[in-house]
Amino acid sequence: MNFILIDFRPVFLVIGLLLIVLSGGMVIPAVVDASLANPDWAAFAASAAFTLFVGTAMVITSQNRTPTFSVRQAFLLTTLSWIVLPGFASLPLMISNLQMDFTNAFFESMSGITTTGATVIENLAAVSPGTLLWRGILQWLGGLGIIIMALTLLPMLRVGGMQMFKVEAFDTQEKILPRAAQLAGALVALYSGMTLLWTFLLWIGGMTGLDAVIHAMTTIATGGYSTRDSSIGYYDSALIDTIVTLGMIAGSIPFLLYLQVLRGRPVSLIKDSQVHWFLGILFFFVAIMVLWLIYAKNMDLGDAVRFGSFNVVSIMTGTGYSTTNFGLWGSFSLVIMFMLMFVGGCAGSTTCGIKIFRFIVLYEAAKVQLARLLQPHGVFIPYFNNQPIEEGVSGSVMGFFFLYALSVCVLAVLLSSLGLDFVTAMTGAASAISNVGPGLGDVIGPTKTYSSLPDLAKWLLCIGMLLGRLELYAVFVLLIPRFWRA
Repeated sequence: MNFILIDFRPVFLVIGLLLIVLSGGMVIPAVVDASLANPDWAAFAASAAFTLFVGTAMVITSQNRTPTFSVRQAFLLTTLSWIVLPGFASLPLMISNLQMDFTNAFFESMSGITTTGATVIENLAAVSPGTLLWRGILQWLGGLGIIIMALTLLPMLRVGGMQMFKVEAFDTQEKILPRAAQLAGALVALYSGMTLLWTFLLWIGGMTGLDAVIHAMTTIATGGYSTRDSSIGYYDSALIDTIVTLGMIAGSIPFLLYLQVLRGRPVSLIKDSQVHWFLGILFFFVAIMVLWLIYAKNMDLGDAVRFGSFNVVSIMTGTGYSTTNFGLWGSFSLVIMFMLMFVGGCAGSTTCGIKIFRFIVLYEAAKVQLARLLQPHGVFIPYFNNQPIEEGVSGSVMGFFFLYALSVCVLAVLLSSLGLDFVTAMTGAASAISNVGPGLGDVIGPTKTYSSLPDLAKWLLCIGMLLGRLELYAVFVLLIPRFWRA
């Protein structure tokens, strides 16, 4: 058996650059805590210095004249970067006044960077402003990272049908921007602009400046980290609920379409089939939940629309905010919420889950198969956005569905083997792989944290978060022996 020698220098070079960016992010909460005379500023300053040192050392020692990545190097970069960054991001959580052990700190950081939103912190009121801001920054960076990755690396790696978006982004005559670097720059500007807009709206809506900044970051990133134990429900404001709901929906739309709108092509957003399906599914389940709350729970129309729409949007987009304990709405609502954990938003957005485009591809493939049953010799072609779906995409998407379901089941079995009850194990596995955040039940429900789970369960959930954020294949391919053979 001959093993291939992979040049790790390009991988370490990029990871080093990412660590330098991460260290810059640590400076911000350090400044905030220092300005408020909170001693935790020293933890962020020390962590920033160490992260900067390691990142700079990796860049200097990994200089390589080869400017391109092989497919193997791209897969390694994708997975390693989402493991290394949470490791360094956990440093200030361990040495600050929180004094988290490595398991809890890594869980919190992994949950942040993957925009999952599950937390082990029980009393957010006792946490320093800098630490709360750091959690928001992690989700903001994670949301931005997944957008850029979804438009560059994942299409190139042909992960779960994502190859369709390589054609849309780079290979057509209607190129949005001529180079990937320019595209990334435009996305950063757009993402930052949307964050500033929602910061302003939340501040006008009644939040403090710091709360508005943090919630804007975690709303657009569809991450769900809040500054309050009761999440958005703390503010008890219909206006804030509406602003956050619109922000979660905005974060679920492909950011590439926003760029097209800004370049004078709004029709592309209006005609996109992903957007149609996403909004259609969303409004359908909001309507069902509102009707359920009115007729089964005797809630008045205004409250039913307010609480039903917010929590359905939060779960379907994988944000994980809550305004009330929807676990008390009855078994019907719990089944709906569990189903919505798997749906997700559009490809090229900050959301997670299975993604809407895969449901469209599956629907088109099923429609073609049914048509062939009636006309065995007919020619039927599946379409996506009025374009024929290229050969191999349907099989890739179907394989993704199978692998997704299998991963959730295996993770749930492993969690149950640690003594967790069925609801906690099953919804915890689904929530982790779908990067939703809260589970269901009395242990990890919408008003609970993950702090009571055993350490091994937290590590298993971290693996689930990583798998879900990187679309499964990008991680599993590293486990295939052929990946390491010439």
